[in-house]
Amino acid sequence: MNPKWWKESVVYQIYPISFMDSNGDGIGDLRGIMSKLDYLQNLGIDVIWVCPIYKSPNHDNGYDISDYCDIMKEFGTMDDFDRLLQEMHLRGMKLMMDLVLNHTSHEHPWFIESRSSKDNPKRDYYIWRKGKNGGPPNNWESYFSGSVWELDPQTDEYYLHLYSKFQPDLNWDNPVVIDKLHEMVQWWLKKGIDGFRFDAVAHIVKTEGFPDALNPGGTQTVRAYDMFSNLANVHTLLQNLHDQVLYFYDIMTVGETSGLGPEQALDYVGDGRRELNMTFQFEHMFLDAASAGSGKWDVVPWSLLELKKIISNWQTVLHNRGWNANYLCNHDQPRSVSRFGNDLFYRIPSAKMLATFTHMLEGTPYIYQGEEIGMTNIAFDSIDDYRDVETLNYYEEKRSKGLPEAEIMGAIHKKSRDNARTPMQWDDGDEGGFTTGVPWIKVNSNYMEINAANAVKDPDSIYNYYKKLIELRKKHKVIVYGDYKLLLPEDTEIYVYTRTLEDQQLLVILNFFEREPVFELPPEITPGTLELLISNYTPQKEENLSYLKLRPYEARVYLRRLYSV
Repeated sequence: MNPKWWKESVVYQIYPISFMDSNGDGIGDLRGIMSKLDYLQNLGIDVIWVCPIYKSPNHDNGYDISDYCDIMKEFGTMDDFDRLLQEMHLRGMKLMMDLVLNHTSHEHPWFIESRSSKDNPKRDYYIWRKGKNGGPPNNWESYFSGSVWELDPQTDEYYLHLYSKFQPDLNWDNPVVIDKLHEMVQWWLKKGIDGFRFDAVAHIVKTEGFPDALNPGGTQTVRAYDMFSNLANVHTLLQNLHDQVLYFYDIMTVGETSGLGPEQALDYVGDGRRELNMTFQFEHMFLDAASAGSGKWDVVPWSLLELKKIISNWQTVLHNRGWNANYLCNHDQPRSVSRFGNDLFYRIPSAKMLATFTHMLEGTPYIYQGEEIGMTNIAFDSIDDYRDVETLNYYEEKRSKGLPEAEIMGAIHKKSRDNARTPMQWDDGDEGGFTTGVPWIKVNSNYMEINAANAVKDPDSIYNYYKKLIELRKKHKVIVYGDYKLLLPEDTEIYVYTRTLEDQQLLVILNFFEREPVFELPPEITPGTLELLISNYTPQKEENLSYLKLRPYEARVYLRRLYSV
């Protein structure tokens, strides 16, 4: 089973601008994070993943870096960072940095020089091309709408940006760029950090010659996405990074690699590949998209059968060959309880059920800030209250095409990245205890009910349920390393699976909806052999375990011993 500390860890993701403000300017900061370390330690967190805190003009909330070796002034200073890292380590927690290697900010000194003239020594640090037929070099589309190319009048050439025009892509065909990025990665490792989440790492290589996509936003194999995602040379570059830098440190690495299945993921995380420990897969994040080519905004009901198929495929293919990163929410996705649960009438049981689901799978579980207290999506009435560049671009694009305001806002309420970016709700005081000033984005109005202070003191809260899940994971190796097997693959309401390691087996029973289906125990399992480890409901007296009528969003985990040793 090849034990590793990062396999046995539980990760908590912090979006720093929204986590905790220490100085009343409405923006979360490093000292704010420091003030909440005891809260995270009490929860049982092993690793804290902090989204970008580097110096940045903040066009995309820190994912546009202008200096890799400095701290954004709104977040604090490098001294604050050093103290934060020290305080984490004193509590037995590790720090994983979020690092963007695909692009920088347009304000990075490299790009300022690169765009200054065609013969500047740093011109080739980025990707520049002449226009074609009076327009961009090709028809590739940006993640944030429009062309990936931006014309720079100073030199009358286009630079490539897969994301916003403020995020020019680095040229990984330039060995000088690679050396400088390696040096920067090593600089952080020497400071004592414990790992990296590599943002957009699947995109660092682009198709040679930059040919047109025949179906830019569609589903054919010649769509633009396939021209800059998961190309073969990405693996060579990551192996070089591993062999020359990462190998010499006992760290945790996870890559953001969309658009692949588990067999392709093994190219990144397979044992012996010398690349990454795990990747974030996105297949389950498109369950509620109308089609692969329609984009995330065209929302349809998701299917439990499809969720089972996707998760089971990743669980079985990677078992003993790679490692999964299990999540339902992050800074780019809607709140999990609003998306996969029921945030109105069954918020607490459905949030607990979803937590049970991710924590009992094989792989490292990731908790996104606020998920542990059941924070929900936001539905601002006005587009003026939104801050996310992707959301604002979508709104402008659809309004220009004449779509009704209500239709556009309906999609934004479901899928905007700002759903996960409203401030952490710490207590029922002003602004949810996040700041004494005016927050950079409005606090969800339900903070009076949903907040960490209430959750910590309530023994039956979502927070304390997460705490118990984490305690169980540390106690039972079968939760970490057990082999996964799906039961009832065609059941449209109940998700049941087992995890087996040596003489121990988990039976995980999850009702994903508000109806009350009946679960019949498989004949090979005797009720008397089952020990209830955790449930989000109080077990009913004298219930028949062979024939369980499940309550809305009910979750149960049983432990059984298979044989005596």
